[in-house]
Amino acid sequence: MNLILLAIAPVFLIIVYIYIKDKYEKEPKRLLLYNFLLGSIVSIIVTTILYFLINIFLPLTDHYSISQQFIKAFFVVGLTEEFSKYIIVRYYAQPKSAFNEPFDGIVYSVMVSMGFAATENISYVIQGGYQTALIRAFTAVPAHATFAILMGYYMGKAKFSKNRIVLNLTGLLLAIIFHGAYDFFLFIDYVPGIWTGAFISLILGILLSRNAIKKHQERSRFKDS
Repeated sequence: MNLILLAIAPVFLIIVYIYIKDKYEKEPKRLLLYNFLLGSIVSIIVTTILYFLINIFLPLTDHYSISQQFIKAFFVVGLTEEFSKYIIVRYYAQPKSAFNEPFDGIVYSVMVSMGFAATENISYVIQGGYQTALIRAFTAVPAHATFAILMGYYMGKAKFSKNRIVLNLTGLLLAIIFHGAYDFFLFIDYVPGIWTGAFISLILGILLSRNAIKKHQERSRFKDS
């Protein structure tokens, strides 16, 4: 039980942080919960199915091949995981009437992503123990949050734009790029010191995420209400 609590603690800290940052018009708690649950169940199922299919048609077996690890990071892990989150935000959250300002793109994207991260983190922490819980609390879980914020920033803009398709896909692409870059540097751990690239990617993602949050806060239609 303690391991599970440690696994989900960083997830809920991020959720609380984003909820607080949604200053001017809070989202319905039930809808937030539904998005979290869809992320924790449906996104995981979609990702698992896609992993299975990709492994059949594109088996990547050489751990020491940089090109294979690049494909795995960007086109297997990054693409499948972010796509599985994207479809929930795009087809469940974005059409809702409660999604009524650009910042909501960040809120719902983070809820879906944190649902995914909670399930994933519990699995890793149960296998790896307390050390894994501590490491992932400061790396993988915040990374999932930054991918979500960057995707949600553009999906929030998309709802109120004539260029909805372009902006939605821009958000998805950006999340894939950052997710892929983060994982790629970790996958090629046999190259001395290369793992630092993952932290540089994470720090850059955090900085861009903070800027994205600030921009949507400033543009809120409810700011002066």
